[in-house]
Amino acid sequence: MDLDASIRKVGALIAPRNIVVVGASARPGSWPAVVWETVNNFGFPGAIYPINPNRSSIGTVRCYPDFTSLPEKPDHLVMLVPSAMVPEMLLSGAQAGARSATVFSSGFGETGTAEGLELDRRLAQVIEQTGIAISGPNCTGNIVARSRLVTLVDHRKLHIQAGSVALVGQSGGVLLYANHILADRGIPIGYLITSGNEIGLTCADYIAFLAQEPTVKVVFCYIDSIKDPDGFKQACASAQRAGKPVVVFKVGASEAGRHAALTHTGALAGSTEVFDAVLGDLGVIRVSSLDEAIETIELIVHAGVPIGRRIGALTLSGAYRAILLDGASGTGLVFPTLAAATEAKLAQILGVGSMAGNPADGGFTVLTSVEAYLASIEAFCDDPNVDVLLLQAELPRETGMAASWEERFQRINEMVGRRNKKAVCVSMFSRMLTDYSRSVRAELGNIAFVQETNKSMRALSYLAHWSELARRTHRGTPAADSTTRIRAQPGAAADRIRELAARARSDEPVALSEPEAKEILRAYGIGTTREEVATSPTEAARAAERIGYPVVLKAVSSKLLHKSDLGAVMLNISNADELMRAYEQIHRNLKQGGFTALLDGMLVCQQVNGGVELALGVHRDPEMGLVVMAGSGGVLLELVKDVAFAAVPVSQERALEMLERTRIARLLRGYRGARAHDMHAIAATIVALARIVTELEDVIESIDINPYVSLPSKAKGMALDALVVLKRGSQ
Repeated sequence: MDLDASIRKVGALIAPRNIVVVGASARPGSWPAVVWETVNNFGFPGAIYPINPNRSSIGTVRCYPDFTSLPEKPDHLVMLVPSAMVPEMLLSGAQAGARSATVFSSGFGETGTAEGLELDRRLAQVIEQTGIAISGPNCTGNIVARSRLVTLVDHRKLHIQAGSVALVGQSGGVLLYANHILADRGIPIGYLITSGNEIGLTCADYIAFLAQEPTVKVVFCYIDSIKDPDGFKQACASAQRAGKPVVVFKVGASEAGRHAALTHTGALAGSTEVFDAVLGDLGVIRVSSLDEAIETIELIVHAGVPIGRRIGALTLSGAYRAILLDGASGTGLVFPTLAAATEAKLAQILGVGSMAGNPADGGFTVLTSVEAYLASIEAFCDDPNVDVLLLQAELPRETGMAASWEERFQRINEMVGRRNKKAVCVSMFSRMLTDYSRSVRAELGNIAFVQETNKSMRALSYLAHWSELARRTHRGTPAADSTTRIRAQPGAAADRIRELAARARSDEPVALSEPEAKEILRAYGIGTTREEVATSPTEAARAAERIGYPVVLKAVSSKLLHKSDLGAVMLNISNADELMRAYEQIHRNLKQGGFTALLDGMLVCQQVNGGVELALGVHRDPEMGLVVMAGSGGVLLELVKDVAFAAVPVSQERALEMLERTRIARLLRGYRGARAHDMHAIAATIVALARIVTELEDVIESIDINPYVSLPSKAKGMALDALVVLKRGSQ
C-alpha cells in the first residue's frame, strides 16, 4: 500500500472544487432528488452541477446533458445512475477531469450474479485506467464537516459541526445511526465516510488519510470484511504512530472461507481471535458491541489518551462500590492503595482519626457531603497512585434538578483541567440526554460522561491496554531473547516440501502424512518422538526393538486426518505379541470403515508418558493471513479452547506472552509444587513454527501439532502428532 497515494486520493474525495450530481432528478422521494437537495443544503462553497440528458433544469438550476457541456471541469461525481451505466459514465467523467466520485448505485458484486461480477471487473478496470478515487459502489454517501461536502442520505435532520471523530465503514446504516447517537451525546463528527463494496477506495485508504488529519482524535470503523489486509495493517500502524486509536466493530465470521481449515488450529481460529491477534498490536481496539464503541469514543474525545489502569473512585453509595468492583473484574483495571498523603487528607475531610476500616481502601471513597465530595476529588487529583478519577455522577436532565450539580461539575471541570487529570463520570444505567443535559455537557470539556458500569469499565480497559501498547511501541521492540536457540537445517526440508507440493498439486488443500510432516518439523529443530515407518508386522516388530518398548502404533496415510476416531492408533504396546495384535486390529478397524486402500504403512513411535500436553499450530486466515496458535492440547482441545494467537512472524518475547495468556501456563510454571517446565523452550518451538510458514509461505497452508508434550525441567519437548497442509495449487 502506498500511504501517500491513499492520502492524496482521499484528499481529492473529501475536499473537491465542485460537485457534479450525475442522474439528478426533481422527482419527489427519489434518491436522486434527496441527494440533490442534500448536497445543496449545507453550504458547500463550490459550484454544484446536475447532469441528466432527459432534463433541462432541476428546479431553477440548469441541468447539463454531459460532462463536456459543464462550465468547468468536473471534480467530484455523485453517481445516481443504474449500475450498468456506471463504468462508462465514470470513464467519461474522469476523462473530462474528475478526480473522485461517490457511487450510490447498487447491483454490482454484492448481487452474486454474473452480471454484477462483470460490472465489478469493468469498474475496477476504469479505476485502474484513470486513477479516479471512488467511494463505493453501493454506498450511501459521505459527510465532511470541514469542506461542507454532504452527500449522505438521511431523512432525519443533520447538524454539521466539525468534530474530532471520524466514522468509516461498509454499512451506511450503522454509521448513520452512530452519527445520531454521538450527536445526542454532544459529540460532533468531522467525517462520515461510507465505503460500500470498496471496489475503489477501502477502509485502509480512509484510515491512512485520517491518521494524518490533525483534527481527528479517533477513527471508528464498521467492517464486514477487510478487502486489503496488508494495506489495513499499514494504515492502522500509521494511526498508532499518530496516537489515534482505531476502534473497530467487526462482524461476519469467515467460516465460509475456511474450507482449508483441516487442522485444529484452523477450526479454532475464529475471525475475532485472529483479528485481535494480527491487529491488536497495531493499536486497533475491537469492541464487542456498538454501545461499547460509543463509550470508548466518549472517553477518547473528553478524557483523551493515554489512559492508565489505576482507578480512584468516589461513589455516592456502598452498593455502587460493589457494582464497580464487579464491572472491573477481569478487565485488568485496578483500584490501588492510595498514597499516605491522600489517606491522611481524606481522614481529615471525613473527620476521622485514620482511614482504617473506611471504604477508601482500594481507591474508593463513599461520600454524601458536597464539600467533602469536592475536597476528596482534589485529594484524588493529587494522588500519584491514581491515573483516572471515576465519579458516580450523571448530567442533570432539567434546570433545578439535583440542586448544585451544575456548579459542582463546573468546579470539577476546572479542578481536573488545572491538574491535567483524567476525570470520568459514570451513570448506573444507560439514559437519554435532554437538550438541557447537552447544554450543561457542552461546558464540561475536561470530563468524560459514560453510561452503564460494565460497558464503561470495558471501554476504559480497552484504552488502558491501547495506551500501554502505544508506550511500548514508542520505546521500540525489545531485542529477541537469545537464551533459547533451536538448531535448524531447513535447506533440504524446504526443497523436500516443495517437491511434495508439486507432486500433490491440487485445487484443494492437501495434507502430508504424519512422517512427512514430522520430517519438516525436525529440519527446523522441533523435537519429535523416535519413530520408523513399517509396511508389515515383521518390520514393525524390528522397528520397535530399535526404538525400545513401550511404543505407539499408528496408521500412516495423508487421507486419515483423525486417526484416533477410526481406531487407527494403539498406545502403550509393551512387547512384540501386543504389537502384532495391534497391527492386525488397526487393519480390521480400517477395513470396517472402508479405509484400508488409503493405508501407506504403519508408524512405530516411542511412547511418551507424563508431561503437559499442548497444541501448537499455524493457520492461514482468509482475511488476516498467517497466525500462530498455542494452548492446551490433547483430546479436549476444541472443547476447552484454551488458546492464544499471534501474527506471524513471532519473536521469542511474543511467544512467551502468548503462553502467559493461556490457563495452561499455570501448569507449566509448576502447579502445586510440581516441577516447572522450560517455557522458553516451548516459546522457541512456537518461533520455529512461525519460521517454517514464513520461509515456505508459498506452499504451506497450515500446521498442527497436537499434542506437543512439554516435560518438566530442562527435558526437551516433542511433537507426538503433526499435520501439515499444503496450499491449493501450490507448486
